[in-house]
Parts: sequence; structure tokens; C-alpha cells
Amino acid sequence: MMKQSLAQKLLARASGRDAARVGEIVTCQVDLAMFHDSSGPRRLQPMLEELGATLWDKSKIVLVMDHYVPERSDDARRIVRIARDWARDQQLPHVYDSIGICHVVVPQHGHIRPGLFCVGGDSHSPTGGAFGAYMFGIGSTEMLGVVTTGEIWVKVPRTIRMRWDGRLAPGVAAKDMMLALIGRFGMNGGGYQAVEFAGDAVRALPMHERMTLANMSAELGAQVGLIAPDAVTRDWLAAHGAPGVDIAPWFSDEGSADEEHGFDASALQPQVAAPFSPANTRPASELAGVAIQTAYIGACTGAKLEDLRYAAQVLRGRHVAAGVRLLVAPASHADRDEAQREGTWQVLADAGAELLPSACGVCAGYGDSFGPDETVISSTARNFKGRMGPPSTQVYLASAYTVAASALAGRIADPREVLS
Repeated sequence: MMKQSLAQKLLARASGRDAARVGEIVTCQVDLAMFHDSSGPRRLQPMLEELGATLWDKSKIVLVMDHYVPERSDDARRIVRIARDWARDQQLPHVYDSIGICHVVVPQHGHIRPGLFCVGGDSHSPTGGAFGAYMFGIGSTEMLGVVTTGEIWVKVPRTIRMRWDGRLAPGVAAKDMMLALIGRFGMNGGGYQAVEFAGDAVRALPMHERMTLANMSAELGAQVGLIAPDAVTRDWLAAHGAPGVDIAPWFSDEGSADEEHGFDASALQPQVAAPFSPANTRPASELAGVAIQTAYIGACTGAKLEDLRYAAQVLRGRHVAAGVRLLVAPASHADRDEAQREGTWQVLADAGAELLPSACGVCAGYGDSFGPDETVISSTARNFKGRMGPPSTQVYLASAYTVAASALAGRIADPREVLS
């Protein structure tokens, strides 16, 4: 039998084959199509009407309102109204309105499971790979084909295996792992490949952190970011109401990766990406002293429950520096509510944090933004020029640990200095 990577096994299952060979093109049956208020109805509705086409399976479509909410302008209100009206007219059964970011809300409602083949109308859709599902982002024209036929073709990718051995030190997180990888391999380091994360350090991560790895495979340029499901996956899904699944088939055969790289997680330092690219990464200690005005904990890759807990570890019993704003936009209402129940949010509030809505917010650049010449340290995934404010806005990327430590110092700081 030919050795098969996890990516190959998932594509073989989706295309009804026993195996899938790297480089061949396969036609896959879609198990789930997700889009949001920005990528979905306002683009799909006029195309569907022009074609006189209907949706192939409404039970397999998920719509999330997260980019333009809360509505800050007439344009935002128009876009969100289109999405709400279309969802009502189509009688879509799975609509999540203003309760968080799609990449977090969708798995929290049990829609992503090992073995599935999914597409999303957003570049960070590879988040689903954290659960052992094949999930990637597509454009509106491709999504039109999916929602009318339930199919899409895929070229079977090579697999690059990123193996992390050892354990992360206190104050170091999955975000640091990803920034280090992007800094080393660049934003096209994954090409059109599948990047698989493996090793003891990855298996030790909670699901929220695994989601960060899969999510930011987009910044590596990969089509998908995958982690083989295990007991952590199964237990998390069970706690979130997902149907029971067999995780046994979903792993990479030994020696199936086309390329493999090994890293020592215990040697990893907190990382910071300087403007204007996630690839402009170096250890936080090398940027220590850069003054900031704002610390932002938000987005699908930086404000999940685990991120809020990391920030609370740093901030407990302390207060942000004078003149610094600490803004926190939890990734979902579920994460926000749990943080409030367990006391995590109280720690952040006591430290001076300001609670923002659970939405894409500043990260997506819709409605809210930072000011001209403002220097920000942020837990978001991207810091491109003009994305989160005017071109003069300077955004540095880091983990929630590092963002919180920097808020305390009023400058970029290594969180290990506080935690020690």
C-alpha cells in the first residue's frame, strides 16, 4: 500500500477513492461550506439570481455575521441586512449572528469534525484543520460552484511536516511557534502545500492553541494546516455537542511527508513580528523598548479563551502602564462568558482592560481602526500596512502573553520577565 499523509487520506475519502496521489486533481464532495457577512450573501445572492440556481444542501451551509458587526456605518448596516434577509429567505438552519468570529464559532457549535472536507469564504478557514478536517479558503466564484453543486476540485498537495519536540516554556504559546515558522520560511513557505503540525509539543497543546497553528498556516501560504486528531480533539468536540466520531483513521503514515522540519519547543523564545509583515519576526527581547500606545487582544488567532487566560496570568494583581490602552475583544461570546464565569475577565478588567464586541473588529479593518502614527502590539494574525489603520499605523504581532506584558511596561516586553 502507498504511504498516505493525513491530507491525502482526507482527500481520498472526500473524492470516494482508496488513495490520493500528490499532484493529481480530484473532485471532492463538500461536507460543509462556511461564509460570513462579508464574503457570503452580498456576493452570492446576485450570482445565484442571475443563474436561477438554488442551494444544493442548506443543512451543510453555515453563515456567520462577524465582519461588519456591530454595524458602524450605513454601508455596514446595508451589508449585514443583505445577509440577514437572505438567510431568512433561504431558511438557512445554521446562522450565527454577532456572537463571535466564524473560525471559532463554527467549531464551538460542533460543525467541524475529523474526516470532513470543508471550505470557507475566508482566508483563515484552515483553522478547521486543527480538528483533523481538510478545510481551506475559497473565493466567491468558487463558493458559487460549491453551494450549487456541492463539489469542488482540488490538486492533492505535498505535505510539509513541522515537528515540534519538547515542551513550550511558560510565557511561550502557539502564536510564538507560528511567528517563528513564518519568520523562517516566509509567507509563501508552504506554497500550495499541506502543512502538518506534529510532535510532543503540539500534542500537549489544548484545542484553542491548536486552532492558532492551523489558522496561521494561511500566513505560511499553505492551503491547509493539519493536526491529527487525538483524545484532546475528541473530548473538546464532545464538550461542544459534536456527534461522536472515529478518530482512528485520521493520521499520517510514517514516512509519508514530502518534507519534514524539526524544532525544539523548549528553546523557543517569545516572538514579535514588526511592521509590516508577519514574516518580519524576531525574538521579543530584540524589540524590547519599543514604546506602544495600544495593546490589542483580539481576533480568531489571539483572543480565544486560552489567550484570555494567558493574558490574565501576566496581568493578575497589576495594572497597565499610564497612557496605554488595553483593548480586549474575545473571539466568541462562549469564550467571553466562560472567562467571566471563571474570573479571568475580572483579572483583565482590574488591570484596566476595556471589553470590545466579539467580532473581527479592528483585525478586519471594517469600521473600527487604530489611529495615524499609533504604535500597537496586537495578538492578530496580520500587520500589513493600512490593514488596521492608516498607513502610518505601526502594528507589531505577538502572543497574548507578550501583548499583556507590553501593556504593563508601556513598551514591547518579554512576558517571561513578568512571569518569573
